[in-house]
Amino acid sequence: MKITTPLTKEKCDELKAGDSVLISGTIYTARDAAHKRLVELIKENKELPIDLSDKIIYYTGPTPEKPGEIIGSCGPTTSYRMDDYSPYLLDLGLKGMIGKGYRSEKVIESMKKNGAVYFTAIGGAGALLAGCVKGSKVIAYEDLQSEAIRELLVEDFPVIVTIDNKGNNLYEMAKENYEGFLKEKI
Repeated sequence: MKITTPLTKEKCDELKAGDSVLISGTIYTARDAAHKRLVELIKENKELPIDLSDKIIYYTGPTPEKPGEIIGSCGPTTSYRMDDYSPYLLDLGLKGMIGKGYRSEKVIESMKKNGAVYFTAIGGAGALLAGCVKGSKVIAYEDLQSEAIRELLVEDFPVIVTIDNKGNNLYEMAKENYEGFLKEKI
């Protein structure tokens, strides 16, 4: 399935855990340090450097780009490090998160409440994923260097819907299927 940003509630409603998706359009990068700063601004009722409505945040800290390249390797980082911050961003309209690994129950409940989805990108494929990035610019927290917030223009960026907006979780579904498979074989 192909989707183009913005990632609206209607688009999220169509996505199901296990779907393979190619994302095109604008997404944003942010890791733990940037998330911490965003949540501090939220708690202080200050304006954020980006409007989160219908946006996707990719948990990555790209390596420096080589001459003539748009971006360096940009593989996903482990998502649970953003779990304390994600509900705040979801409440402000964030609709998609890209990373790798499990999410806490608190994040999943917030996703269900706010109609958002969690995508997984393939770890270890950062150089290949960088090939899907057609534009990159730092828009906030330049002092964080690789962890600065970047606006990326992507084309056919490959992800898997890991948790949909109803809370269906591909990790749990796969575990149940595997356990069922083992029971049949024993």
